[in-house]
Amino acid sequence: MPSVTNEKALESAIEKKLSGTCLEELGTTSGVSERAELYRAGNGYYLGETKDFNAKYGIDEKRFWNFLETTQKDELEKLQKQNDWKLKILERLDRMIKKYGVLSILRKGLEVDDANFVFMYVLPLASSSKSIKDNFESNQFSVTRQINYSLDNKREEIGLVLFLNGLPIATMELKNPWTGQTAKVQGQDQYRYKRDISQPLLQFGRCLVHFTADTDEVYMTTKLEGKDTFFLPFNLGNNHGKGNPPNPFGHKSSYLWEEVLTRSSVANIIQHFVRFDGSNKDNLSKRNLYFPRYHQMDVVRKILADASKKGVGQTYLIQHSAGSGKSNSITWAAYQLIETYPESDKIPGSKGIDNPLFDSVIVVTDRRLLDKQLRENIKEFSEVKNIVAPAYSSKELRESLESGKKIIITTIQKFPFIIDGIADLSEKRFAVIIDEAHSSQSGSASDNMNRAMGQTLSEDEDESDPQDKILEAMRSRKMRGNASYLAFTATPKPNTLEKFGIKQENGTFKPFHLYSMKQAIEEGFILDVLANYTTYKSYYEIEKSIEDNPLFDTKKAQKKLKAYVETHRQTIDTKAQIMIDHFITKIVNTKKLKGKAKGMVVTQSIKSAILYFFAIRKSLEEKGNPFKIVIAFSGKKTVEGIEYSEDIINCFAEKDTRDRFADDDYRLLIVANKYLTGFDQPKLTAM
Repeated sequence: MPSVTNEKALESAIEKKLSGTCLEELGTTSGVSERAELYRAGNGYYLGETKDFNAKYGIDEKRFWNFLETTQKDELEKLQKQNDWKLKILERLDRMIKKYGVLSILRKGLEVDDANFVFMYVLPLASSSKSIKDNFESNQFSVTRQINYSLDNKREEIGLVLFLNGLPIATMELKNPWTGQTAKVQGQDQYRYKRDISQPLLQFGRCLVHFTADTDEVYMTTKLEGKDTFFLPFNLGNNHGKGNPPNPFGHKSSYLWEEVLTRSSVANIIQHFVRFDGSNKDNLSKRNLYFPRYHQMDVVRKILADASKKGVGQTYLIQHSAGSGKSNSITWAAYQLIETYPESDKIPGSKGIDNPLFDSVIVVTDRRLLDKQLRENIKEFSEVKNIVAPAYSSKELRESLESGKKIIITTIQKFPFIIDGIADLSEKRFAVIIDEAHSSQSGSASDNMNRAMGQTLSEDEDESDPQDKILEAMRSRKMRGNASYLAFTATPKPNTLEKFGIKQENGTFKPFHLYSMKQAIEEGFILDVLANYTTYKSYYEIEKSIEDNPLFDTKKAQKKLKAYVETHRQTIDTKAQIMIDHFITKIVNTKKLKGKAKGMVVTQSIKSAILYFFAIRKSLEEKGNPFKIVIAFSGKKTVEGIEYSEDIINCFAEKDTRDRFADDDYRLLIVANKYLTGFDQPKLTAM
């Protein structure tokens, strides 16, 4: 059929780019020439054959044994005196992949009795020894088309599979939009409804990623779950929106095989990006496998490349919208920055190409969740323990900085307390990652932060604008060579753009990297608020009881008056009633998400959150308690003479709030400065 022919044409184009040739050029679809020149052409892949695929173990046996025999002959000899030694290795491999996934084998190797096998030689650095570089070149990447993957039905095929040393790393189904077949619809449906996910190759953890692609777009998933399989877009974005831009040199989606699937890129992704959450003690099926979306991989790689080239003392504004997976991007960046090496010993901050560029990476955030994510993430990549040092007290922070901890997580509130007692750190090099820069880098706390890094502000600086003071400090002579600042934010203010952004010829500033709100909306990661909101106007009438005063600050007064009105019992009771009526009518009664949809009430302060909680709870009691609510805020707050905390109001521990809200009984979450970013609740429908 034409569609099959066209899909095969795309297969052959990818195959040729990766290996330097394709089955059609060889004049055969059943056998592959052993000519050595076929390897190292294209992107350095071997051309695989379907007959070499072992469906029971999900591996390319030819590449598997050839790799071990050519690189680890001595280890094989330890087992070759035993009967069925090959079967013993395969059975051990199968058990370990079922328990920990193929990622564990690629990263940590395989032990069989007293033999220890490596299954991926790591990507070398520019300064690496010749033996390390030679080892990497001995890796055998291969690409095989139309693999018969099923033990039960020999007619079942996967369009294209990529292997590393015989182990599967990616599958791919290809479609052609010109025939009405797209990756987004038919490609995803093929994985959901027409592929037997019980077969070894498609079981969770056997492959790192499953792609569906056409000439225009790419989608991916790490877990095939039949009809419930969830795909993520793996696209560049076009005009700040979804999809991919026109490509004058080929298909819009060609970056997948021309850039992402090169040998060095794949090795980098395996070494530094792909990870499981949870613990190895957890059942594999209960864990999640993270593969970076394109913009996540792209921003980290560009930051590292720029730092290696330009050295320390740079500023970066990463404008990534809600829905971008910013927390993962930050953790990937933090971990890889501690292993970033300068291109030369002449760039600012360089201590030689054999030494890392940064002594420590400091993550400044108000999100405790990021602490946990960083710990879990880095455990997957490093055998060294205690790389991440949480520093939530002045003592912890001071000790971590002075002892040279590699990754330090702190909050903007705690950072200033190290100033008086800390040693001079001007000779050290830091990368400072600021989470949600527009809110974290303001006020006196940010001034103290620069002072703690060994910097001082000029005495004649304008005290009225802390943003200007920070900018001046970062541009001062002392600031150079001491720290690079990376600001991650979804909505940068103009002064944040100017402080961290890249200046254009017309005098404006742009971010170093952008994943726009438009793209997040079009890709379905966040709702378009402007298309899904209801407005309620507020009118204030407050009696004036003072004489006109020329020193009276009208702007500040209006702000205080508004705060007074907004926290008044009558105001809150009225608004609470409106919100509950709307939520019950539009969400609960309409059975959204099969009657499990949830909502979030975002308040301006902890006091407001507490008052709204009790007002909403009272309204629900009057309606017969149709569902439960939960509150989230940090610390303690005294309201109307009573001290409250999150756990006291909820009647369960603060650490359990996220999990409790996931229960079906709880439908509304009232928050104040918490869970506003990096909070993933799939059933959240209204705000």
